[in-house]
Amino acid sequence: MNKSLLVILFFAIFSFQALSQNSVLQQGDPITEKFSLERLQRIDRLIKQYIDSGWINGANAFIARNGKIVYNKSFGLADAEKKTPMRPDNIFRIASQSKAITSVAVMMLFEEGKFLLDDPISKYIPSFAHPKVLAEFNPKDSTYTTIAARREVTIRDLLTHTSGVDYVKIGSEKMRAIYQKAGIPVGFESEKRLLADAINKLGTLPLAHQPGERFTYGLSIDVLGYLVEKVSGKSLDQFFKERIFTPLGMNDTYFYLPKEKYSRLVPVYTPDKQQHLTKWNATTFPGVSVDYPVADGTYYSGGGGLSSTIKDYAIFLQMLLNNGVYNGHRLLARHTVEMMITNQVGDLNVNGNKFGLGFQVETKAGQAKLGESEGSFSWGGFFGTTYWADPKEHLVCLLYVQEWPYPHDDLNNKFRVLVYSAMTD
Repeated sequence: MNKSLLVILFFAIFSFQALSQNSVLQQGDPITEKFSLERLQRIDRLIKQYIDSGWINGANAFIARNGKIVYNKSFGLADAEKKTPMRPDNIFRIASQSKAITSVAVMMLFEEGKFLLDDPISKYIPSFAHPKVLAEFNPKDSTYTTIAARREVTIRDLLTHTSGVDYVKIGSEKMRAIYQKAGIPVGFESEKRLLADAINKLGTLPLAHQPGERFTYGLSIDVLGYLVEKVSGKSLDQFFKERIFTPLGMNDTYFYLPKEKYSRLVPVYTPDKQQHLTKWNATTFPGVSVDYPVADGTYYSGGGGLSSTIKDYAIFLQMLLNNGVYNGHRLLARHTVEMMITNQVGDLNVNGNKFGLGFQVETKAGQAKLGESEGSFSWGGFFGTTYWADPKEHLVCLLYVQEWPYPHDDLNNKFRVLVYSAMTD
């Protein structure tokens, strides 16, 4: 091969890599991106079947490959009583999908040398110093005894949910009672509370187990939201807006929506005793309100407080597939993104897979279940939203509903199967 041809080849490869690392989501042709139009229609039929069966009222579904949007459709009704059609720009409570955004914020500060992941969290939030682990618990009055933790809780423990911090309302029975007695918020907050007050109190309560001992899904990322506030000197709301949402163009993602966007928020539905879908009310899950996005709140729950559109969150995922950069704005370095989607929990298992720094990470065994490539990263939200990104296939996929309980959530897995079966390469 002559020298000039080598130079041309080098610049072609360099240009392709630069383009692929800075892909901006734009409308694409499914056929060009190697999808079968006929097979994509299976997704239409599947979602419509769930609507016709009365299992969901409506849904938004999104697929992008190589930064090209090949499927972005709305189905059914956003508000069944008002007969309002679902639209692509509807806003959903994304709940625990907030966790990945908070994790990115943490890693941005990590890159700035503000802390190390194996630093004890007590170095920045002193109430977590000298942690105790729950020993005996009396269910009659929620009193308990403790033993000393073998070591301090680290930032890495919190990112991987191995800290021993449990969850309010949906955690273990013992820890739920302890948290409720102490007045720890669930995270879906309409009142004028402060994250600092809740997290400082949480640090004084016992852990469910020794740090690093097992995976316990809990308020760990809310703790890290407060870490972001402490280290940056900004509220979590302000940090997200200035450092993540504005640079990426995520213009519909908020803790508390501006009034002009209230009408785009999808109501939450719940099955009644006859399995008919009705709007969430005060008896659906006592102590949990769904009105928080339209409140004038001050509690910035990094673990569950955000609401967003499907397109906004797709932008966030595309940034990660682009190795930390989107539309000319670099949030993270490539090596940092690689850390985040690498197994960080060793031999521990999470739904048969592993966990990185903010995401479930697909293993080879997990790939055999539904078809997502090994290395895909994913999670979802309490009210029926789900997502995954596949670095090998350059895929960003999301499916959003607003329902709890969600007894027909097998739709999420069927959607995964249909995405991969629609690919032609």
